[in-house]
Amino acid sequence: MAISAPMAPEIAPIRRKAKVDLPIAQVFSLWTDSLVLWWPRAFTWSQEKLERIVIEPHAGGRCFERGPFDFHCDFGRVLVCEPPSLLRFTWQIAPDRTPQPDPEKCSEVEVRLAAASPTSTTVAIEHRGFARHGDGGEAYRQGMEQGWDELVRRLEATAQPL
Repeated sequence: MAISAPMAPEIAPIRRKAKVDLPIAQVFSLWTDSLVLWWPRAFTWSQEKLERIVIEPHAGGRCFERGPFDFHCDFGRVLVCEPPSLLRFTWQIAPDRTPQPDPEKCSEVEVRLAAASPTSTTVAIEHRGFARHGDGGEAYRQGMEQGWDELVRRLEATAQPL
């Protein structure tokens, strides 16, 4: 009889919803090539020097930021991309806010978009898999709660045609 290793306890995902007064295709663009318009610079390694933050819209695409002098840091990989309704990517940022290159030790974010009308979009965000971050997973999740609240607030406030 084989003895299986104990599984890490499940940690509840973070779920947020937003309503953005833009058509679905433009909201999808906010999540891919226009993050710099609404993502808080304080939530990046480049801070005020941030030049670009991108999620490449295809499976295997990079999630990265770019700063001055070609500074570059990946923060995830796209797992699923179905424009304009679904984007799922790894969250390769460790609890101590350092890059986590091992995808087995990272959580994931899923962004689902649905047209609420021709000019507005409902956004459902789920950040899950915090147990993969290890012993600090639950504390990390608790800290990320406020971060996602801020991101949703800023996303909703970015309702202007691109």
